[in-house]
Amino acid sequence: MARRTSLEDSGCAIAQSLDVVGDWWTLLIVRDTARGVHRFDELQRELGLSRKVLTERLRLLVEADVLTRVPYQDRPSRYEYRLTPRGRALLPVLVALQDWGDTWILGDGSATATAEEASAEARRVHALVGARLPALRLVDDQGTPRDPVSDDASCTVLYCFPGAYARADGYPPGWTDIPGTSGCTLESSTFRDRLAGFRAAGAAVHGVSTQRPDEQRAFAEKERLGFPLLSDADLTLISALRLPTFRAAGTSRLKRLTLIVDRERVVRHVQYPVTDIAGSVTAALDAARDLGAR
Repeated sequence: MARRTSLEDSGCAIAQSLDVVGDWWTLLIVRDTARGVHRFDELQRELGLSRKVLTERLRLLVEADVLTRVPYQDRPSRYEYRLTPRGRALLPVLVALQDWGDTWILGDGSATATAEEASAEARRVHALVGARLPALRLVDDQGTPRDPVSDDASCTVLYCFPGAYARADGYPPGWTDIPGTSGCTLESSTFRDRLAGFRAAGAAVHGVSTQRPDEQRAFAEKERLGFPLLSDADLTLISALRLPTFRAAGTSRLKRLTLIVDRERVVRHVQYPVTDIAGSVTAALDAARDLGAR
């Protein structure tokens, strides 16, 4: 393996950061551990790395306190690799890289909260069907950490939206100029109006955005939603599923999409892009009824 050139003596924080995560494999390892891939053989299978190279990269990340080794078997001793707080602090870097790639490499450079149906981004989201959501917690609109997947429902509808505010002046400047941002209030109120149907189908409904919980609470109270809104301000869910985002007012925002996740945390249904908001709620209800019937 080529000898690494250390940048640790540089006075530049960018250079110092690259000394830890400058190798492309290291960021991909962080990406996959955020997705719930924690064991050596699983990481090797996902990344296609040789055992030697993966062992070296994992060693470097553990030494840098980006990952920690957690035992899961005694005889023989085996370990999982979990993100530390320092490692989780890299999630916004990963999301920013993905957003940049979606916008400038796969896209035309314009800010958008949606996508073309035939785009590579849409194919990535639809490929989530069959994927398992790792265990994680999001803060709800009451400030309480909770699992985004309800354990007392046959499935959970997670509708992800860019942002909804109780006051018209709460929206970021230029919000309505970004394609796909309009309709968040309509979407939430439509789920509210059809909530009885979802509950009859055994489905829970959770809204997800990257807004602060207090912003979500004000909106939920104003609209009398009757179901929780969850804040992914820390980008945990986005990183776990590589959900598409865009930037507005210096903040990563979720693009509008809907996931239906079963009780075993497996994604069973995906809607992306969402262009017909009322129709997407009907489609989600039909999918929830189908899952409940099975």
